[in-house]
Amino acid sequence: MATPLIAGIAVAAAAYAGKAGIQAWQAFKARPPALRKFYEGGFQATMTKREAALILGVRQTTPTDKIKEAHRRVMVANHPDAGGSHYLASKINEAKEMMLGKSKGSGSAF
Repeated sequence: MATPLIAGIAVAAAAYAGKAGIQAWQAFKARPPALRKFYEGGFQATMTKREAALILGVRQTTPTDKIKEAHRRVMVANHPDAGGSHYLASKINEAKEMMLGKSKGSGSAF
């Protein structure tokens, strides 16, 4: 007699836990982009310093050594030899050049 009652309580508890999990996931996805740790969105036709800073995950006023460190970190994660994309690698390199002031304005090779 108690077994169906216990099973019903367990099902109800699982449903409430699932509902709480779904709500937590939706809140996580809805958080502001400033709190995310990666660049979301497509690339502009001509890279700006703001876009370059977003790609590297630094501020526009970041010192040179920190820019190089950020470039290395992002490049290691997206290098073509490690399964990354050639296009992303070229954009990451272009972002580094833009931030260091070495940009020739020609844009990506792709």
